Amino acid sequence: MEIIAAKYIISSPSYDKCPKPDKPEYAFLGRSNVGKSSLINMLCNIHKLAKTSSTPGKTQLINHFEIISDDKQRWYLVDLPGYGFAKVSYKDRRSWEKMIQDYIRKRENLVTIFLLIDSRLSPQKSDIDFVNQLAEWKSPFALVFTKSDKITQRDSARNVNAFLNQLKETWEELPDHFVTSTVKKLGRKEILNYIKELNMLVKNNTAK
Repeated sequence: MEIIAAKYIISSPSYDKCPKPDKPEYAFLGRSNVGKSSLINMLCNIHKLAKTSSTPGKTQLINHFEIISDDKQRWYLVDLPGYGFAKVSYKDRRSWEKMIQDYIRKRENLVTIFLLIDSRLSPQKSDIDFVNQLAEWKSPFALVFTKSDKITQRDSARNVNAFLNQLKETWEELPDHFVTSTVKKLGRKEILNYIKELNMLVKNNTAK
């Protein structure tokens, strides 16, 4: 699958202010500064579609982008606020957390969440905790390991395996996962085809 058009629609302060839930929706979530906006730009092949920043916590709202793919499907791609070490007040951080939780648990057209993990790092407790939280909420998700070009392939593979092995301690079956580099466009084709398959499932289920 290829994306032939992508445009910014709206930034919403809460899930109930989001666009009408009439299209399949895919959300990108992760720790602050993990590379969500860069990954979105890479997938859409538009350099400045989603705003990027080296400052953690730049994304503070639920940002919707309407996508048209070459199979004539229309769907939403969503850039969510990051969690973790952003230098914001406790009150703001709690507000973001509630916004994210409400969106994940109440947004009816949300098909899956792409949870981004920094492949340069050893397993982080905040990421493991969030994976387990998504499981507790019964929210569909896949893991996306980012920034694999920033370190050696061996180190990236070691960190990815360490994360998955830690999940194996409590998980019977691991979630789907992808390794990406926005510089080398690694993982782009795999993620887009994954979305295509999910779009087809949604379409078939709607037709029944």
